[in-house]
Amino acid sequence: MTEEVTKKEEEVKTPETKTEVLEVEKNEEETAKKKIKKAKRQISKGRATVKCSYNNTMVSIADLTGGVLGWASSGMLGFKGAKKATPYAATQVVANVSEKVKKYGLLELEVFVKGVGSGREASIRALANNGFDLTVIKDVTPVPHNGCRAKKPRRI
Repeated sequence: MTEEVTKKEEEVKTPETKTEVLEVEKNEEETAKKKIKKAKRQISKGRATVKCSYNNTMVSIADLTGGVLGWASSGMLGFKGAKKATPYAATQVVANVSEKVKKYGLLELEVFVKGVGSGREASIRALANNGFDLTVIKDVTPVPHNGCRAKKPRRI
């Protein structure tokens, strides 16, 4: 008889404890959600890579370890066709990237320019005008050292 009474008491107590446990879990989840907020990292030095081809201009800004902070291309901004490779498009691309990267607090940039497009100088000038201190400007355009073997001459 006493065993039946204790079983009934346990059955009555278990729903209360379940609700208490659920409330505790909810409180823990809420505190966990509040703590998840990630602090923005502050980076003082970075690396800008500018690729200017005959058809497009792409700019990406990364930290010194290589993690990309922001990037843009003239095609991404809505330029189409021959307008993608213009100096004006290059300045717009740099403005877009610098807006994305402002939250990291970048001050100094090393600029690496690749390609032979017309947006080379314009993009470098735009980086300087957007408040970055350019420490290094380096041309990393690949140059073939005698390259591939030429085609044989045509015989007619």
